[in-house]
Amino acid sequence: MLLMISAMVSGSETAFFALKPAHLAFLRNEAENRGRLVLQLRESPKLLLATILVANNLANVAIVILSSFLANALVDFGGNAVLEFLIQVILITSLILLLGEIMPKIYANKEPVKLAMKLAPFLKGCVVMLKPVSSLLVASTSFIDRRLAKKPTGLSMTDITAAIEITSDETTLPEQKKMLRGIATFGEKEVTSVMQSRVNITAVDKSVSFDRLLKLVLESGFSRIPVYEGTVDTVVGILYIKDLLPFLHEEEMDWSKLIRPAFFVPETKKISDLLQEFREKKIHMAIVVDEYGGTSGLLTLEDILEEIVGEISDEFDKDTRNNYFRKIGKNTYLFEGMTNLNDFCKVLELDDYYFEDVQGESDTLAGLLLELEGRIPEKGSKTTCKNFCFEVMDADSRRIKQIKVTFEPDEHT
Repeated sequence: MLLMISAMVSGSETAFFALKPAHLAFLRNEAENRGRLVLQLRESPKLLLATILVANNLANVAIVILSSFLANALVDFGGNAVLEFLIQVILITSLILLLGEIMPKIYANKEPVKLAMKLAPFLKGCVVMLKPVSSLLVASTSFIDRRLAKKPTGLSMTDITAAIEITSDETTLPEQKKMLRGIATFGEKEVTSVMQSRVNITAVDKSVSFDRLLKLVLESGFSRIPVYEGTVDTVVGILYIKDLLPFLHEEEMDWSKLIRPAFFVPETKKISDLLQEFREKKIHMAIVVDEYGGTSGLLTLEDILEEIVGEISDEFDKDTRNNYFRKIGKNTYLFEGMTNLNDFCKVLELDDYYFEDVQGESDTLAGLLLELEGRIPEKGSKTTCKNFCFEVMDADSRRIKQIKVTFEPDEHT
């Protein structure tokens, strides 16, 4: 009897937890009450499993105690410890394993639905009788799980970058490594490292004539242009070029009515958060403002995506995408002073954080030289940093306009 109970409990464990989604769907359409009872028991899997374990252990312990008592009462071992061990341990354990565990589980695995429906009333009775003990067991295990749960350990960008380098081999394409690095560092980047600085923004004054506006639109080639009032620090909105199309035949019009609201973000905003806001608000451009509310730069959806997939080119980029630099020798380039350091690193295939230890608060090539020199260098002056030599080719008293860059590629490529 006890061996049968052990077999039923063991078989029910396998049967109930071997049910697949298709089996559950079949039981939902089953007219019999047993099908609904199976689903009801499956709704509390922790309580069900605890009940099965308690019932199975009680049955097995009872089998061992009763078998040992009967063996001692019916068999005279005469002090033969080996014979006593063989009967009370080996024989009884083998019967429990074979008849109470292995065979029921094999059958249950082949016919889980059939056996689950047959044993559902029996198991429901076990749940009711053993609920106080089972509930206590579930509560204690949940408490232990919470106390021993490991907190997730975050990986640093250095760890992730190192992992990319280790797992890459000669078959890994440079574009693939770039994309992996872009994904790894994406969540840490702020908008200031990606944006177009204010000196490179193409914007239009709200007071310009319609004719002058059309000329500016044709020259820029952009689909969206910021509109300011007085200075670029007071951006009042964004002009979508497509909104001008119905009025191209007119000589003059009040185009300011077409200005749409601008979306402003702080310099400290993460580009991952901004990408999510772009998706939610269905916009493609943001104006970056500093702590005083002045315009710091401009950022588009394309700029953010390029941090992952690399340069995105379209029909408007063919002639202008590389206008901030020119290669003049094997390892020599001529860069505009206001070139973003991020773009500079992309051109020379450097890590985005290559100059992090020396760039300070600067985000342009000219700003890097100011950080290194502590002043505006004169035309013709040279500055060495790591394996780079920067020579100022054009500058005035206010800013550095053009820089010649010479480098030795062996140390970082």
